[in-house]
This record gives sequence, structure tokens and C-alpha cells, in this order.
Amino acid sequence: MSKKIYFDFGYLILIAATLGAVIVLGALVAPTIFRSERILVDMVLDNYNAGIIMGQIFHKFSHWTYFVAFSVVLYELIAYKRGERDSIVFASAATVLFSSLMFGAVYAPKILDMQALGVEATQSDTFRNIHIASEIDFKILAVALLALFVRRLMLLRRA
Repeated sequence: MSKKIYFDFGYLILIAATLGAVIVLGALVAPTIFRSERILVDMVLDNYNAGIIMGQIFHKFSHWTYFVAFSVVLYELIAYKRGERDSIVFASAATVLFSSLMFGAVYAPKILDMQALGVEATQSDTFRNIHIASEIDFKILAVALLALFVRRLMLLRRA
């Protein structure tokens, strides 16, 4: 077996793990944190403090998104140089790159900055709009990761 198959396999695991993390954070962690009153006894976590916790979780996850963005660019440039060109891969990889960078470099820091200003800042229309945009970006990231994973898997199977 060639070393290339291990490189390809590692890339697919990275993409799948990131997709899994996006799904877990969006579908399991966020609803659990923001509905903590169903779990906690003798303590209620208000929406602002739940947001602080989620902000820190997403801030830490943004470091992972930087790593994924770098890995996608590196892998896809190497694949392009080897002559492995595919429009679906290109589009989904570009979307993963841009949505990862938007999440890590724009949305997470802006949300954390506004949270640092206090409760009033998190109740503004600006905060709501940034938060909604970050949720949309996170969903776009999930779809792009899924498309990239499936297409790369299909191309690997053909080879």
C-alpha cells in the first residue's frame, strides 16, 4: 500500500471528525447549555451566562477551524498539483475554507467582544444579527464539510 492512501485516509478522518464536531456543538451542546434549567438543580443558568459558556466553547473550537482550513488548503493544493481536479471538491473546499475563517476570525471574536460589554450589548439587534449570521455560517460549514467528505470518498473509490 502506498503512503498516499494513509494521507488520504487521514484527510477524510479530519473532515469527518470536524463535521461530527459541528453537528455535536450545534445540535447537542448548544441546546443543552441554553436549556440548563431542565438539568440543574438548585441553580438556574441565565441566558447571558449560558451564552458566555457557549462563547468560550466556540472560541476554543475556532482554533480547530483554523487548523482544518489550513489542512484543507494544503491537501487540496497537493491534490491539484497531482492533477486531481474536480469542481465539486473545489467548491466545497473553498466553502469550508471561507466559512471556517469567517467563524474563527469574525463571528466568534465579535460575539465574545460584545459579551464582554455586558448583558445590554447581547440584547441588541447588532448582537442578534451577528449571532444569526454565525449560525448560518456554521450550517454552511457543515454542508460544505459533508459535500467535501462525500466527494473525496467517491474520488478515492474510483482511484
